[in-house]
Amino acid sequence: MTQETQETQDSQETRKALVVLIGPPGAGKSAVGPLLADRLGVEFRDTDADVGAAVGKPVSDIFVEDGEEAFRELERAAATHALGTLGQHGGVLALGSGAVLDAGIQHLLDGLPVVYLSAEFGTVARRIGLDRPRVVVPGNPRGRLRAMLDERTAIYQRLAAVTVSTDDLDPDELADEIASRIKE
Repeated sequence: MTQETQETQDSQETRKALVVLIGPPGAGKSAVGPLLADRLGVEFRDTDADVGAAVGKPVSDIFVEDGEEAFRELERAAATHALGTLGQHGGVLALGSGAVLDAGIQHLLDGLPVVYLSAEFGTVARRIGLDRPRVVVPGNPRGRLRAMLDERTAIYQRLAAVTVSTDDLDPDELADEIASRIKE
């Protein structure tokens, strides 16, 4: 095999790479995903953005106006479509933080290069704005966040082929770290 043929084959393999990013809200999936996709030379997709675009309103509005169940159905459809498309052509997919709760999505992720972007509670709280003193909000948002992380962490860990802590790295550093880890 000539060097040019090997380079072409290597380039095609890189273009066809599929990487799925999972993790809690604020872990950095949407920030790191486009940077990682650029490094790999593939498309970036974000299921939350896909859902919002399909419905014509932000995910937060879907939760409030239509309910979590309606959102999860839209999310399942977006994830299934994105995994099918990117599975054929390559890409980086940022999966919504709660998508991993769906057994069907878990099944779709079996055998794929899934990267868990882990973050400690304090990091997540800071990144999503729950670290500032504020007027008391009914329902204890910080307590709900902790319960959500407790519920999902084991699932993230089980699905992941690679785990990268995002606590002390900026998005560029994370993209470099993930790119090097998935090529190993």
